[in-house]
Amino acid sequence: MRVSVLLSFCVLSFFFYFISCKEAPKPVIKQVSSVNEIINADLAFSDMSKQSGMKNAFIDYMDNEGILLRPAHSPVKGADAIDFLSQVNDTSYTVSWVPEGAEIAKSGDLGFTYGVYTLATADTTLKGTYVSIWKKQADGQWKFVMNTSNEGIKPEK
Repeated sequence: MRVSVLLSFCVLSFFFYFISCKEAPKPVIKQVSSVNEIINADLAFSDMSKQSGMKNAFIDYMDNEGILLRPAHSPVKGADAIDFLSQVNDTSYTVSWVPEGAEIAKSGDLGFTYGVYTLATADTTLKGTYVSIWKKQADGQWKFVMNTSNEGIKPEK
């Protein structure tokens, strides 16, 4: 009797140990869905920039505490960023971009996109790179909390 109780105890202990060591399945579908959400937000952001102007798009898609990193400027945050954007005259050019990649945190509420932007005037087209860091808002929308860009992709021949 003692041997069977001891044997049962060992088998159960091994069983529970084995179960507790097994890694929980990762929510791959949620990760992919969330990445698609920020890519779609970035594409909609670009579409708004083309349709309504860069200034309006940036003000609309920026988190209240969003930060802009721009060449020759200190970081500009929140209300100061809105003031900074409000002073931009974007009537003589359009800016659009296409995300080339994105990642999202396991929490599903923070991520980034990066890609190439195009600034087009009547007679010139310039390209550069950008990165936007996105945060999911309480209402489920994505807004960027930081945006930066680099000028200078050489024209293709």
